Amino acid sequence: MQVQPDHALTPGLVARVELTVTDADTALAVGSGDVPVLGTPRLLALAEAATVAATARHLPAGSTTVGTRVELDHRAATPVGRTVTAQARLTAVDRRRLVFEVAVTEGGQTVAEGRVERVLVDRNRFVERAGQPA
Repeated sequence: MQVQPDHALTPGLVARVELTVTDADTALAVGSGDVPVLGTPRLLALAEAATVAATARHLPAGSTTVGTRVELDHRAATPVGRTVTAQARLTAVDRRRLVFEVAVTEGGQTVAEGRVERVLVDRNRFVERAGQPA
């Protein structure tokens, strides 16, 4: 995919998404543990959702981004009923490669932080290569 140099994917784009933890979000429910607190896979999905939201209105027509690398430190447990906020900030753009710093907080406490890398792709071509109809 050719990305024009003047596309709007520039460092500094930010988005926040929130999740109120339910029983379906727990480690017990998602199979990543046996405790009734926010599961790491669900926390990661929330962080990735923030990266998608940060760039959604700035993508070239016909394109999307796909996750390629994640580094995430899950530092604190979050019980059912609490609300966590994931914030993603685009920190680097290297051609099609996008690097985000992510942080997840709850009540002023850092629950998780790390980096997510995504790549800009042509949506139809990507889906076709995956063997699915566009």
